[in-house]
Amino acid sequence: MTDVTYREAVRADLPAVIALLADDVLGKARDFTEVDEAYERAFADISADPRNQLIVAEQGGELVGCLQITYIPGLGRHGAERSLIESVRVRSDRRGQGLGRALMAWAIDQARQRGCALVQLTTDKARQDAHRFYLSLGFVASHEGMKLPLSDLS
Repeated sequence: MTDVTYREAVRADLPAVIALLADDVLGKARDFTEVDEAYERAFADISADPRNQLIVAEQGGELVGCLQITYIPGLGRHGAERSLIESVRVRSDRRGQGLGRALMAWAIDQARQRGCALVQLTTDKARQDAHRFYLSLGFVASHEGMKLPLSDLS
């Protein structure tokens, strides 16, 4: 997709990113609201952290996708860094057109250029379409992930 550009999100993108996060089956069940102090704080923290990137995809001047990349140093794999991709979203009216595949390819290429040993992600067990999508990209369901909610916001 040559007409799509990828860049780090700026504060003005925050309402559109929140709308993308809410625009799916699980997002609709969560309490996504308008930009508030918690979102402002989280965006500022992500932007200030050199190991985090909130990436947006633009097409025709519109924000049509996003994801967050976190680079994690570790001792495993002989001290190699890994890339964690989260919050992957494509606007519902643009799904099925290759945008998600292009966005993920871009993110994977960023990890490769940075020298990461692997790219990992988690996806909710209820997101069967997402599972098929990630498998089609070459991801392998090699581990069982677990979460422990520490608040009702999870």
